[in-house]
Formats: sequence, C-alpha cells, structure tokens
Amino acid sequence: MIRSAVDRLLTWAEVDLDALAANIGSYRRHVGKGVEIIAVVKANGYGHGAVMVSRASLAAGASRLAVHRLEEGIELRQAGINCPILIMGYTPVANAPLVAANNLTATVTTREFAEALNTGTETPIPVHIKVDSGMGRFGLLPGEAADFVAGLSDLRSIKIEGIFTHFATADALDQSYMRQQLDAFKGVLAEIESRGLKIPVRHACNSGAAMTLAEAHFEAVRLGVSLYGMAPSSEWAPPFVLQPVLCLKSRVVRLCTLAAGSCIGYGCTYVTREPTRVALLPVGYGDGYHRLISGRGAVLIKGKRAPILGRVSMDQIVVDVSAIPGVQIEEVAILLGEDGGVAGAAISAEEVAGWAQTINYEITTSILPRVARLYRRNGEIIGVH
Repeated sequence: MIRSAVDRLLTWAEVDLDALAANIGSYRRHVGKGVEIIAVVKANGYGHGAVMVSRASLAAGASRLAVHRLEEGIELRQAGINCPILIMGYTPVANAPLVAANNLTATVTTREFAEALNTGTETPIPVHIKVDSGMGRFGLLPGEAADFVAGLSDLRSIKIEGIFTHFATADALDQSYMRQQLDAFKGVLAEIESRGLKIPVRHACNSGAAMTLAEAHFEAVRLGVSLYGMAPSSEWAPPFVLQPVLCLKSRVVRLCTLAAGSCIGYGCTYVTREPTRVALLPVGYGDGYHRLISGRGAVLIKGKRAPILGRVSMDQIVVDVSAIPGVQIEEVAILLGEDGGVAGAAISAEEVAGWAQTINYEITTSILPRVARLYRRNGEIIGVH
C-alpha cells in the first residue's frame, strides 16, 4: 500500500530516520552520557516533519524536545508524545492555560506570564528562564536575570526547572564573542547560586557550540541543524561525520528536444544555442525550491548533473539532459541529497544554499506542506505524510 502511494508522488522528500539516529549517536559519544540531548524540532522539524522526527529522536536517545511556539508543542502532544517539551520563544499571557493543559514547559521572562501560570495546581508547572547574553533578541539581560528568578520564589505553582542562553557566533572559527557570552551566562548562574537558588537544567550549546565548546555543555545541549545532518559552520569542519537526513526528489514529466533559439521559462532568460534535450520536473518555489536557484543550480538524474535552464517557476523547472542518455518519463530526479545508486553523486544542502544565496537551515525549512514526506528506517518505507 505504501509502495503504491510512493509511485503516485510527483515531488516528495525522503527522510532517513536511521541517519538522524546516527547523528544523535555521534553527539552522544561526543558530549558524554551525563549530558541530556534536547532535539530541536521547531519549524516542522526543520522541514523534515516534526512528529516523526521527534519520535525518532527520542528513540535514539534524546530526552527532551524543543519548539519555538505553543502551537508546535500542542501538535506533538496531540500526536501522543509525552516527553518534556520546551517552548523556547515568547508565549502570550492569554495562552498560559494551554501551556498547563498540554503539560508544556514555557520560557518565562515576565512576571505577568509567570503569574498567569501560577494557577494553584498541585503539581508545579515547569518553566525555563531565557538569558539574553549577547544575542540581542528574546530573553532577560544578564543584569535582570537573578533578581527576576529570586522574585518568582513566592509563586508555588511553578517550578524553575531550567535556564538557558543562545550563542550568536557558534558557527565562527573565532570563539571570542561566544566566550564573552558564556562568561556573561556563567555570571548570571553564579549570582543566582549566591542567593541560595538552584536551577537543575542549564543549557547554552546549539549544534555548533556542542561540537566546539565542551565547558558550555552543562546539563544539556540543544541539537538543531546538525541533528538533520547539516553542517553548523562553513568555517570549520565537524569533529565527527554527519549523515544527511533529507533527500528531495521529483519526476520527469516531459521530455523533448528544443531547437536552437528556443526560449525556456518566464522572461526568456535562457535561449538555447543549439538543439537541446530537456526534461520538465514538477517542482518550484511553490514547493520551497527557491527562485534564486534559477540558472545556477542542477539536479541529479541517473547520477549525473542536469543544469537548470531558465527560471524556477512556482510549480516547474526545466533541466538540460542532453548529456544524460536514456532518460525516461517518470525518471526520478534528485534536487537535494544523495543518489544511492551512484557513488559520490550528491547535492548537499550547503551547495543548494550557495545557489540560493542563503544558509542550509533555510533550504530544508522552506520545503512546503504540499511536498509529501516519506520516512525510511532500515531501508524500508514506514510512512508517508
């Protein structure tokens, strides 16, 4: 049944849950058994599918999940996921009852929100405190944090379970600013402890910092981009191998030979100089494949690169298959990922990001809902969503 469903797909993303588990295993060996792994599954699991990625991450050794918004946490609860789930971003005060009703862990930075959570429940609601140690975004400034934490001691229905910060330059080879942030965060922790207060779960490291800054591992690290097998930095190489998790595929739906002087795509930005064999693929920026890739990128067909000709449109792209003999209708094309049948044939998220003038994070998170996600474990298809 699943196999027949796959055969009907025109454009889809394949998610390798074994690769995801391998990435978690590599981090586990790197940070040691005493450090919890928080799998960051915001933005639909960086485009990979939050529910399936969450289940696979927990099975592979993650003990907590993190999202950015309340709605993302509720989706996971409705899917039957029962582990601790941290909402890392701001939650409106009006949504405090939903935090409690769904047993979620909110980030608290205002007294008003803390009081809204303090509803007299018998079991205290866990919360985390966010410290803005130099990112300039969400959180309490270092000079505010200790007083804020101490000021919540009268609220008996909440429990300050965690405190965290986020590094602005964890991807940089130069660690000086990251270490300034770490010093600021440590200063906050020391001031809190000097008041006789103990917060059990401290976390600061994202994917990159977890690789390079062991002294900041504390009780937990947050794995985002590298959980999905993408490099956290273009300036330095990871200390262990990351396995890409996602492969974006489409099918050839038209083949023809265009005469010399033929226009391809909107604006006639590409005109053939000689007779050209082209293939049409039903994928475009309406699927999250960036328009900026127009005329720059390529896809893999039969393990060989087929350059994109003309503009990426909402639903379709045209590629040059003149140098690839034997291409057939419904032949599979790979826009992102590896061709398992041809050694060394791959297009990385980093390469696609270069074509699109962006970062690898945006490449997978841009993949839109109309692109079906197909999940594999042990080489077998276990679900299509």
